This record gives sequence, C-alpha cells and structure tokens, in this order.
Amino acid sequence: MMCAAHAGPGVLVVDHAKAPGEKIRISGGGRCNFTNLYASPQNFISQNKHFCKSALGRYTQWDFIALVDHYQIAWHEKTLGQLFCDNSAKDIIAMLRAEMDKAGAQLWLQTDVADIAHDGSRFTIVLTREGRTRSITARNLVVACGGKSIPKMGATGLGYQIAAQFGLPIVTPRPGLVPLTFSDEKFKPLAGVAAPARVAAGDSSFDEAILFTHRGLSGPAVLQASSYWHEGETISVNLIATHDLLSELKTHRQTDGRKALTTVLAQHLPSRLVDFLKSELPLDGNIADQSDAKLENLCQHLADWQLTPAGSEGYRTAEVTLGGVDTDALSSKTMAAKTVPGLYFIGECVDVTGWLGGYNFQWAWSSGWAAGQAIADR
Repeated sequence: MMCAAHAGPGVLVVDHAKAPGEKIRISGGGRCNFTNLYASPQNFISQNKHFCKSALGRYTQWDFIALVDHYQIAWHEKTLGQLFCDNSAKDIIAMLRAEMDKAGAQLWLQTDVADIAHDGSRFTIVLTREGRTRSITARNLVVACGGKSIPKMGATGLGYQIAAQFGLPIVTPRPGLVPLTFSDEKFKPLAGVAAPARVAAGDSSFDEAILFTHRGLSGPAVLQASSYWHEGETISVNLIATHDLLSELKTHRQTDGRKALTTVLAQHLPSRLVDFLKSELPLDGNIADQSDAKLENLCQHLADWQLTPAGSEGYRTAEVTLGGVDTDALSSKTMAAKTVPGLYFIGECVDVTGWLGGYNFQWAWSSGWAAGQAIADR
C-alpha cells in the first residue's frame, strides 16, 4: 500500500486476504506500533548492515509521523520510542488506503497469484479471483509478500518462491522476535512470572522484561535476543542488571541478619522465582550467615544465568522472519533486482529485520517509499 501510494498511476495491489493490512490490524494489541522515534540502521539485522541505510535515510520515521499527523491520527509514545495509535490500528490502514486512492491505485482482495512470467520487458501475472482466472501485464512487479511469520494470518513463502524463480539468492529464513522453548519444560512452575532482566545472545543484549511460560521464556528482552540466537547456543540472563544487589545484600546482612536469605532475595526478585532458584543455587540459611564470598558467588550466578534453549515457538508466534531475499541482489536505493528489469522486493521478504518496537513497520514504509519513487521516475 505504501509503495502503491508513491508509484504513480496505473498500480494494482493484489492481496489474497479478505481485508488489506491484516498484520497492521493485529499489531500492537490492535493499536499498531507504527514506528519508533529512534529508528536507525543500527536497529536492523542483515547480512549487509549497510543496505537499509539509503531507504531509512530518505524516508524517515519523522516523514511517516508527519503523514500520520496530516490525517489527524492521535498517537502516543509508550516506552523506548515506541509509537502507538491512541484509537485503533485501523486508522493506519485507512490512511494508507486513502493515500492509494489519491494516487489512483486499485486493490484486489481475495486474489491469488497462479503464475508469473517475464519476457525481458514486461511481466505477465496470472491471477485467480472469485473463481475466475485472468492475466495482467505490467512493466513493474513489486513483491511485498512479507515472511512466513504468523501463518494463521495467511503468511506464506511466496516472496521467496518468486525470488527463486528469477534466480535471486535467498538468505535462509528463520523465525525472529519469537519466544524460546526448553525441552524439559523447566520453567512450567514459573509460568506467568515476569521480571526485569538483561538477556544476551550472540554479541547483543537487551534490557527489558522477561516472562516465564509453560514452554520456556518470552517477554520483550527474550524476543529481542531471539533474533540473535541460533539453535544450540546458550543465552545469558542477568536478573540483577537494574541494581547493585551485592551492596544491598551486604546492607541486609547488617540490618536483617536473622531473616532467611530467600526472604531477603524475595524483596528484590519475584518470590516464585526465588523458590525455583533454590534447586540451582545454595540459598540456605539466614542472611547473617552468608560470607562476602558466598554473596559474591550468588550475585555472579544471578547476573549470568546460562541457559540453553531447545528451540523456539517457530513461525506460529514469531513476529518477524529473519533472512529473505539476499540484499546483494538488490539496489539499496530503489529495491530493484539487479538482474531482472522492473522487479522489486520490499519489506519483510528482504533480508532486513528490525528490532521489536515499530522498526519493522518503519522498514516497510521506507522500502515501500523507495521502490514507489523509483517506479514513478522510471
């Protein structure tokens, strides 16, 4: 929709869903986390970390915010620069539809792509709509099919299939921004417990909340780290990143010496989590009985809890798909395929994946704008 609003007249948008922008509609609890105040290339994952710079630099979060303001859509910042609609995500969809209407673009819903061919100058796309098949010819073809995430919303690997058909390489897709699972269901007793934490995977770490589930770990910090985690690797969970627990425990030792260590810890961590940790850490005795060395050892463990997930919840709950069309095959300025005239790939189907918090929507707006501008100028 963003691309169509900028690509000039004669654009047809094809969607197999019953309504446009379904992933917009469900995002942000129905209020659409439509961008982030701090969006910059450093918030994106790609084999080529420089690829996203051109589109993000030419169509910024401030440009999209100005569009939202033009349509008088009320919004607010939650945390960490995340912007949400005050009313409904449907306001963003209506705005994009209005922009399409201004540009004269058409939208066909419940329409499937049966075949695509290219003769060197034009594309022929065979479409199935309302039980009827018809062929469309076009000078330009933009693939904005997203990734495999949330298949119940209709997500498929169609974008990757089209790229492969035309010989474009694919960076192996995998789920991103996804809860992590443990084969022994070790955290089942903690299901529903949340706590602030720093979660590290690979060379990246994130300070936000974690949430224990029946199957493993979720929450913003875990979702962020999951995009940097690979199967078989460990993650590190720091449960005391927000305060100097060692100093606080030493103070408690002086003022609350007769209290059990677990009772004191429960003032700083969820009590159910403290009970759970008794099976992993030496937490017996009163706080007065703990030496400096024991307290230091305890804090070291709490600051670097090493865990090895068995896997993730997969595409079923993943908010994004990592990987996608290899950016080496695309122009960073126009999003066009280098080897196929008139073929463009934008959004999530490209190997550019944002952090949690509105970044992936901003990539959709920026890459869509870049392709639309290129088509209009072609």
